[in-house]
Amino acid sequence: MQIRLAADIQRDSIVDGEGIRSVLWTQGCGHHCPGCQNPSTWDFNKGMLVDIEDVLLALDELEGQDGITFSGGDPVYQSKECAVIAKYAKSIGLNVWCYTGFLYEDMLEDKDRREFLNYIDVLVDGKFILKEKSLSLYFKGSRNQRVIDVPKSLAENKVCLVEKYKDPINYEAPKRREEHIYI
Repeated sequence: MQIRLAADIQRDSIVDGEGIRSVLWTQGCGHHCPGCQNPSTWDFNKGMLVDIEDVLLALDELEGQDGITFSGGDPVYQSKECAVIAKYAKSIGLNVWCYTGFLYEDMLEDKDRREFLNYIDVLVDGKFILKEKSLSLYFKGSRNQRVIDVPKSLAENKVCLVEKYKDPINYEAPKRREEHIYI
């Protein structure tokens, strides 16, 4: 089995999810979001075909990484291949994040995409919307995107957001002055 990648695995990222991560940049995306940071990954025929076994071997060689992030392009277009890699990543102790323009709810309706969800810890879903772009957001580019706790969402059969990464603008501040703690 092969996967189409846009680049070699990137190590030591601190912006593509929590902790120190390696990023698997997939090739191919049909969303074509205006303002996308990676338009070179849109073409499904570019990039390079890589044997999944080679990717798994590369994961074995990772040191000092907390997890792996699937990005691109859109990894969900290659859900079957990504599920194999994500399952292996979990088996060697890496946590798994995935960025996609698809919605979590829509992924549940497709067998291969649903299988991929089984191995994802955090899913950042939704298309990037330029008019909702903000640099103050945690691990997402636009306000419409959600940072989802996938295991909790699957267990509770509803979308459960990762609380600590909710939109800081929508943070509910204490209502009374007495609730503030001053040091």
